[in-house]
Amino acid sequence: MKNSLLSNTALFRGVHQKETDSLLSCLQAYEKSYEKNQVILHAGDMVDSLGMVLEGTVLIEADDIWGNRSILDKAECGQIFAETYALLPGEPLMVNVTAACCCRILFLNVRKLTQTCSASCPFHHKMIGNLLSLSAEKNLKLSRRIFHTSSKSIRGRLISYFSQQVRQNGSYQFTIPFNRKQLADYLGVDRSALSNELSKMQKEGILSYEKNTFRMIP
Repeated sequence: MKNSLLSNTALFRGVHQKETDSLLSCLQAYEKSYEKNQVILHAGDMVDSLGMVLEGTVLIEADDIWGNRSILDKAECGQIFAETYALLPGEPLMVNVTAACCCRILFLNVRKLTQTCSASCPFHHKMIGNLLSLSAEKNLKLSRRIFHTSSKSIRGRLISYFSQQVRQNGSYQFTIPFNRKQLADYLGVDRSALSNELSKMQKEGILSYEKNTFRMIP
């Protein structure tokens, strides 16, 4: 791993590169690689470390007892996952974390941040503040998903999600981070029904699209 990569992530914001080695040692850091579709963490697992994506992309997924899958979120290079569970001893994971492609993950025992450090590391408080900010952002993303899936219709869910993308990108044209199957899972709808609705919306002149790039037509 390269310290320069870590220093550019939100979790390590404000931590100098010369401090990174000491911090990684303090947090018992280790790396592990995964193949595409390999499960990184299983629902029901107990964890004491968060994961940071160094290469690739991971999906945060929830499965019901009938095997229906819903994508709750995704984490790309420099982003973290499982931080909430890592800070709550004895709390089992409610989700699966799966490699969307070949991935390299850095694991950090963040519970060490909540304990008195024998070395009195001055950079602990920086990472705690960063972790709080990231947790707040995750809560906001979850709230957005709940808002997007509140409509009873597929079109309503698509319009809600696409409207948020327009605001976020400041443009009526944008590229989403999901393929069709992932978008359907994220919005909690059937893939074929979603594709049919997108086709109808394009024919009606509401939007146009090419793969995962869309343009809303106001």
